[in-house]
Amino acid sequence: MPELPEIETVKLGLKKYLVGHKIENIEVRIPKMFAGSAKQIIGVKIINIKRIGKGLIIEFENDYLLAVHFKMTGQLVFRDAKNNQPLSPKVGGDILPSKYSHIIFTLDKGAMLYYNDLRQFGWVKVLKKDELMHMPFFGEMGPEPKVGNDLAGKELTFDYFKSVLLKSNLPIKVILMDQKKIGGIGNIYANDALFKAGIDPRKKGKTLSGEELDKLYKAIFFVLEKSLEYGGSSDENFVNALGQDGAYQNHTLVYGKKGEKCPNGNGTIEKIQLGGRGTFFCPACQR
Repeated sequence: MPELPEIETVKLGLKKYLVGHKIENIEVRIPKMFAGSAKQIIGVKIINIKRIGKGLIIEFENDYLLAVHFKMTGQLVFRDAKNNQPLSPKVGGDILPSKYSHIIFTLDKGAMLYYNDLRQFGWVKVLKKDELMHMPFFGEMGPEPKVGNDLAGKELTFDYFKSVLLKSNLPIKVILMDQKKIGGIGNIYANDALFKAGIDPRKKGKTLSGEELDKLYKAIFFVLEKSLEYGGSSDENFVNALGQDGAYQNHTLVYGKKGEKCPNGNGTIEKIQLGGRGTFFCPACQR
C-alpha cells in the first residue's frame, strides 16, 4: 500500500500539473469505485491538492472535493501534450487508458487524469468540503509526521508520540502502523525507521527509554524524507503523478532485504511475521 512519501509525491505532482484545470467528463468503468454526484465537479476549477495520511484530496473552487483512497494498488496519472513521458509497466500498458484504468477524467486544455487500480480496492468520492472529516478514514486518522511545507492533517509532535508509545503493551512496529494512532506510516518505513533507531520491532512500546523514543522519532522523519527525495518506493504498484516509478526501493535500509548483510556490517537481515506483516530487521543491531 502506498504510504506517506508515495501519496505526498503524487500530491506534489498533481499540484504542479492538475491545479487550474477543469473536469469536462468522468467515465466510470467500475461503479463501486466512484461515489457521489459527478455533476457537482464538472466544469469547476481545481484549486488545490492536499493529503491526510495515506489519503489524497482534490479541492474545487465551489467547496466540493474529490477524496481518494489508493488502498493497495491505486494510481492517479496525469497526461497532456507536454507531459507524455514513457509510462511505468505498473500502469498496465504502454498507453493510457489501460486495462487498469477504471475512472477516466477528461480535462480541459487536452489533458487527462486516470485512476488506475489493479486490485480494485481503492475509491474516489465526491464530497462537500465540510463532509470530509466525517468520513472515518480521514476523521479517525492519527497525527502524522510533518514532511514537506504544508500539513492538512494533525501534526505528530514528540510529546504525543511519546505518550502513545508508552501507553501500549503492543510491539512497537504494530503501534507505528496503526493509522488511528499515527497516520501515514506503513510497513516499509516502520521497518527502516526501527532499524535506523536500533530498536527491535518486537519490543513493547511501553518499555522504550527516553533515548530510544527520541531516536525513533527522528528516524521516522529521516526515512520518510529520504523516500520523498527518491520519489517514493515502487516496490509494488506505486507510480508518481506522471506514471513513473519512484526509486526508494533501491535505497531501503532493511525492508525487502532478507538474507542480505546488514548495512552496518554487524549481521544478517532476518524476516519474521509481526502483526500479520513481513518484518525485516537485524538482530545484531536492533535490541
